[in-house]
Amino acid sequence: MTDGVKSSWDEMINRVTGWLDTLIVNLPNVFIAAIIFIVAYWLSKNMQVWTNKLLKKRITQASVRNLLANVISIAVVALGLVLALGVLNLDTVLKSILAGAGVLGLAVGLALQGTLSNSFSGVFLAVKDIINVGDWVETNGYSGQVVEINLRSTKIKEADNNIIVIPNKMVVHNPFKNFGLTQRIRTIVKCGVSYDSDLEEVKALAIKSIKDNYPTEEGENIEFHYLEFGDSSINFQIRFWVDATAKLTALEAKSEAIMVIKKSFDKAGIDIPYPIRTLIHKNSPLQSK
Repeated sequence: MTDGVKSSWDEMINRVTGWLDTLIVNLPNVFIAAIIFIVAYWLSKNMQVWTNKLLKKRITQASVRNLLANVISIAVVALGLVLALGVLNLDTVLKSILAGAGVLGLAVGLALQGTLSNSFSGVFLAVKDIINVGDWVETNGYSGQVVEINLRSTKIKEADNNIIVIPNKMVVHNPFKNFGLTQRIRTIVKCGVSYDSDLEEVKALAIKSIKDNYPTEEGENIEFHYLEFGDSSINFQIRFWVDATAKLTALEAKSEAIMVIKKSFDKAGIDIPYPIRTLIHKNSPLQSK
């Protein structure tokens, strides 16, 4: 019994001594590895701040900037850990960590496939700058002003003030119209004048009224076309350019143009007729004749 305890004690002492020898021999490597990891940790914290400032002008969404900054920060820490383990000659531990990370990443990716898809779609929308907060868009059957873009969804406020939440992947994968991508858009106003009107005067007056309120730029012109002989009027349309980054702006321009044309026509004595219908009763004098 005594010999067994003594043998175990000696074996433990030998192992501890071996560990101490290994520690002393590798002490410089431990010191270097610790410095590498501390520097990597410090860089990761500063990289997060620097990245956020760098992306502030490029990406307006704070949540997306924070995500990218965190990803870069984690990547710097991971690189420091890999270098530290390499200095300590812990290749086996490093391979085990990488293998475990691969399996864990696959499992997490499968479990959060929808969430990750929305997140990456949100980053894509922010980086590509195809939709910004304040733009008026039409997508997935909804139309409204973009009020928020986060890592999960895009929020749109419709004209009736209702908020629509659309997953980012549906915005990216489906066609959408963004009125904010163009600074100049065309607006169309349709109207009718009486058959007694001087059509040349009507055309000149309508174009002048629009041109005085909405000046054209180089390469643009105001288009005027008569469309048809209506039941009680000769109908025309006029197309002109306006500054607009939202559909609401185009609607306001159209409303103002209608008022301007009506005022000009009234001043010139040009009649915009009401629809007229003639009703004949069975027992009326016209019917008896």
